[in-house]
Amino acid sequence: MNKFPITHQGAKKMEEELKQLKHMRPEVIQAIATAREQGDLSENAEYHAAREKQGFIEGRIAELENKISRADIIDFTNLHHDTVTFGATVELLDEDTNEKKSFSIVGEYESDISKGLISNVSPLAEELIGKRVGDIVEVNTPRGLVSYEILSIQYKELNI
Repeated sequence: MNKFPITHQGAKKMEEELKQLKHMRPEVIQAIATAREQGDLSENAEYHAAREKQGFIEGRIAELENKISRADIIDFTNLHHDTVTFGATVELLDEDTNEKKSFSIVGEYESDISKGLISNVSPLAEELIGKRVGDIVEVNTPRGLVSYEILSIQYKELNI
């Protein structure tokens, strides 16, 4: 069973979703029972919708339980590295556009590029890990090879 890194916040979010899904189980079971009482199941849309919802919930519960059991929760909030590691929030300068960007390196199950959360196995994160402020990294992107200068490295609580 392969472990994978995850932040404390990411693990907490998974556990909250699992709790919520388990809380939904009885209401879905009741909806199936109510729909069964209506007669012919082959043409009963409510029954089929409730069964589909139950299948989704049970599948997601199994997936979350598996992930949680394999999670290696890493607390990086007390780290003060001068190099980029898991959990770092890195401010970068795009050398072509002079645009500043900020990314936090998290586990692949909690990454969300719209929030600036990149997976530790993404090409950008793999280039950043081990680097220091002032270093230049080059990453292949859809627009071609992009060079970034590392402006700052912080270890702080993330909003996941």
